[in-house]
Amino acid sequence: MQGHWANLNGLNIRYLESGKGNDRHILFIHGLGSSADRWVGIPKSLSTNFHTLSLDLPGFGESDKPVSMDYTIKNFRDIIIDFMNFLGLDNGKTSIVGHSLGGYIAAEIIMLNKIQIEKLVLIDSSGMLKEPTVLLDEYMSVAMNPTTDTVRKIFEQMVTDSTKIPSILVESFIRRITLPNAKYAFKSTLQNSASTKIEIERLKLIDVPTLILWGSEDRVIPPEHSEIFKEHISNSHVEIIPDTGHAPFTEKPEQVFELIRNFLA
Repeated sequence: MQGHWANLNGLNIRYLESGKGNDRHILFIHGLGSSADRWVGIPKSLSTNFHTLSLDLPGFGESDKPVSMDYTIKNFRDIIIDFMNFLGLDNGKTSIVGHSLGGYIAAEIIMLNKIQIEKLVLIDSSGMLKEPTVLLDEYMSVAMNPTTDTVRKIFEQMVTDSTKIPSILVESFIRRITLPNAKYAFKSTLQNSASTKIEIERLKLIDVPTLILWGSEDRVIPPEHSEIFKEHISNSHVEIIPDTGHAPFTEKPEQVFELIRNFLA
């Protein structure tokens, strides 16, 4: 995938793109502490039939990390809408795949109803937490004082198979979280997103076809949350991915790819 930059009102956003020229689009929004690169080739694989894009949210990856920004879900939502308008992804032919924090942001985009979305994929989505889970609290502590050992240990708690945590993942996280203002953005985002729950009546505003994927052994956000989303999003379907943790697309990418491809096709 090719790397590009979008300047949105002075905010530089890095994004990856593949399959340009296809008339249907997929936007991938990553989770807390992650980046556009974390999707293990799924956007590239889908680019045969779709124009795929994944971005670094502001505060994460290589995108700008201003301390003047309030890292709230609503601000992320508005920036993503600006990003979609900037790239012409507002023609009703764009689907969104959001993981964890990215799922919460994607849901907010649709609930606001300012931009037409074709389909939605939520993967182990946040949005139903009243407060951070124990593992999220541990994640923040590690992010504030990262070492190779502590980062590896926290990531190993997020998967069922510790061999799915390559050294490059640990090293890249440490590099990103030690960039200027990255820790501030991480802490601010977690404090805002994990203590602000979507109101059920607003969740019912999501009326696009929705696929809800969840790792059966997710310790970051309990799999039971998938049923809350399913109950209140009318046109939705849940798939529980067995023997996977918080990011099933990293542990079973082929299975997740097929589920997403079949759903969007």
